[in-house]
Amino acid sequence: MLVAWRYRKREKSFIQWFDPRAWLIFYACYLFGDITFWDVRYLLPFFVFALFVLFTSGVKWHEIRRAFFFILGFVFFFAILTFLTGRGGLEEHYQEEHLIRQFRASFSILGWTPSLDITIERIFYALSQFVRVSSLAIMTILIPYSLDPRLYGITFKGLGLSDKFAYAMDLTMRFIPTFARDFQLTVDAQRARGYELEKLSGGLIEQVRKMGPIFVPVTIHAIIASEDIIDAMDLRAFGVGPRTWIDVLERRTRDRILIWCGVILLIVSLALGFWGLGGFWVPEAFLKSAGG
Repeated sequence: MLVAWRYRKREKSFIQWFDPRAWLIFYACYLFGDITFWDVRYLLPFFVFALFVLFTSGVKWHEIRRAFFFILGFVFFFAILTFLTGRGGLEEHYQEEHLIRQFRASFSILGWTPSLDITIERIFYALSQFVRVSSLAIMTILIPYSLDPRLYGITFKGLGLSDKFAYAMDLTMRFIPTFARDFQLTVDAQRARGYELEKLSGGLIEQVRKMGPIFVPVTIHAIIASEDIIDAMDLRAFGVGPRTWIDVLERRTRDRILIWCGVILLIVSLALGFWGLGGFWVPEAFLKSAGG
């Protein structure tokens, strides 16, 4: 049985106020507009808008807490990694670095002494990366919690996709929560049989091997479930002719306004990028202070 994300109708939700097709179009424009810039001054409006959507979405904190911490933790980890190594910024976005302080280890490894350079460019590049990706992460997290599962298929069909692709997107949106449900059921069943997941020991490969009683049943169940879905679709002659949908979506004036706002945002972002604006930026005051 397929399950969906923890969706519920929220009366004062900013996202649910719009047609899901209009919101996905705006989200696509927002995504491409955001990745156009590396200047934190241009990225902050995107970040502020993402926070506005988050606080007006009506989604409760306990519903998105795990996903929120996981994704933002992932983003924060790579921002810190970029700051420590300088990879991705040097030569691609800036050619020289202004050193603030250098930390050198008191030991050497085969003649190499570990060191950490704290530079102005690394700080602002890590900050820009964090703001840039966090804006996209916040907007993305809210989609499965704000889009009615009953409208997955008709939404993607309404975006001009074929019936097969729309239904494939429907199944994809339901795959992750379904897989998580099956995984938890398998873990509970194995614990009831005496399998102690908390006492796994050994190296990484050894722990993966000992997780076989969990991974194997979940994988086999996923394959069998997919075969059942395929058989059910074949029995209903799916793909032979145009598909009909029970639900009907109507585009209203506010939906058209949202779409045009997204298109204008995308055009302005691309135009600014074409004119050379929105690239990596460091305040001159910081550069002068470092140079002095």
